[in-house]
Formats: sequence, structure tokens, C-alpha cells
Amino acid sequence: MTSLPRQPAALDHYFVLGNPIGHSKSPLIHARFAELTGQQLDYQPWLTPLDGFAATLAQLQAQGARGCNVTVPFKFAAFQAAHTQSDRAQLAQAANTLVFDQGRIHADNTDGVGLVNDIQNNAGLLLAGRDVLLIGAGGAAAGALAPLLLAGPRRLVLANRTRAKADALVAQHQAHASLQQALQSTELQAQELRGLTGQFDVVINASASSLGGGAVPVAGAVLKPGALAYDMMYGPAAAAFMSWAAENGAVGRDGLGMLVEQAAEAFALWRGVYPPSAQVLQEMRALLA
Repeated sequence: MTSLPRQPAALDHYFVLGNPIGHSKSPLIHARFAELTGQQLDYQPWLTPLDGFAATLAQLQAQGARGCNVTVPFKFAAFQAAHTQSDRAQLAQAANTLVFDQGRIHADNTDGVGLVNDIQNNAGLLLAGRDVLLIGAGGAAAGALAPLLLAGPRRLVLANRTRAKADALVAQHQAHASLQQALQSTELQAQELRGLTGQFDVVINASASSLGGGAVPVAGAVLKPGALAYDMMYGPAAAAFMSWAAENGAVGRDGLGMLVEQAAEAFALWRGVYPPSAQVLQEMRALLA
């Protein structure tokens, strides 16, 4: 197996695990976080065999790594591999952040709070009292649903091609004790994408349509005038969705801010200090432009 790169003994090691992984911008983001906060750490991508996730975790722990981020397709496996899980990871049944501590693994899911932070702090749109549509019922939507609920929208609709998956995810959240107060102010419902009704202030694409180069899975009629249309993908993968938003009178936003904000939450979990995420997002946008 590959060994950890040689670094000064005091340096803490973190990784992002995925397959593929070469496209990941997480190493750039975390390196900048470390620089700006004075933290001594090394963060590297690790191409993980599709059948080797558990073995990779064991190797990293044995070699003294402190934690890792997890991306496609290992977020469900990361949740299952942990000894303890945060509430938000339990609700999603998936994890994107792992903390290694004395042979034990703690799992968290920072995707949803990263999404909400980007919308509210960087895009400047408060979700309280809004009508929100979340498209998809896979791992990305599962990670986003609880943080969206806690932001206090008036209505939150989860729409999916297969209604049963949306129903199951909504029921899981409606039954969770930590969300009962939020559910008193938010109407949470599931719908099938076919026949979707209503208009929304915020439309969030958490489906795989952009990643696969497919068409936007809803009609432009779901957008209120001036609505925020948000794709969790970024860069070229989000281009078609961004064009669709503009053509339908919406404000388009890609998921780069979500990527930076979820990374900031993970960094704070590992290091106990919150990095200047807005500054790093601005720098990343300039870099990718």
C-alpha cells in the first residue's frame, strides 16, 4: 500500500477519500484554511479502491492520520464504518467527515450546513419563511434536508423521480426528535417530480442530473420571479443548470460555495478554529475563473 508522505513529525495528516479524486479542490481549500489560521497540517487526496474503503481507513489510522473527508462513492460506507455519529450524520445515514481518535472513528455530515451557510451568508438570502424545493432523494439531499429545515423555511418540498424514496426520507426526518421544533414552523412534504406543482423562492438541485450531463429535472415554471436556483455541482458540470436558471428569470448559483463552507465546518471540527470561508471562496472563484 501507499505510505503517508514524509513530513515533519509535528504535522497532522488529513485526507480526502474518493474514486475518482483527482478533480477535488479540497486540498487547495484546506491548505489555504491552514495558512490563514496558522494550523500545521497536511491534507492530501487519496484515490481509494472501490472495494477498499475499510482497508484504507484502517491503514490511515495505523499510520497516524487525524481524519478525512469522504466523497463519492463512499459517504454511506463512511457512516457505517464509524463508532459514533453526529445527529446530522444519523439523519442523512451518510458522512463526509471522519475524525480519528485513539482507534475510534466519529462521523459527521457537513454538506447540509455548508449549503445553508453558502445560501444565507454568501448569497445573502435568508431561508426563513421561504418556499424551498429540494430535488433528489439520494445522499446529497439526505445531508441537506435537516439543515434546511432548521433554517426555518415556510415550506420545504422534497421532489424525486421515485416518490417512495422521497416519502421515506421525509418520514425519517419527521420522526426525529431533534427536528420537532423546526417542523412546527415548516411544512415538509414529498412529491414526485412528474406532476410537481407550486412555485418556489429557492430551487436546489441535489440530483445527479448535472453530474451526468442530463437535462434539468424540473420545468422553469417552478421558479418564482427572481428565485434562487442552486446546483450542488460547480464548474462545467453546473453550466447547463446555470443557463436554465438565467433563461427562466432566476438567479443561478453553483455549489462552489457549498464545497468551501462544508470544508470550513470539517476544518473547525478537526482543529477547533473556524477558518475565513468567505475569503477563501472569493479566492477559489478567482482561481477557477
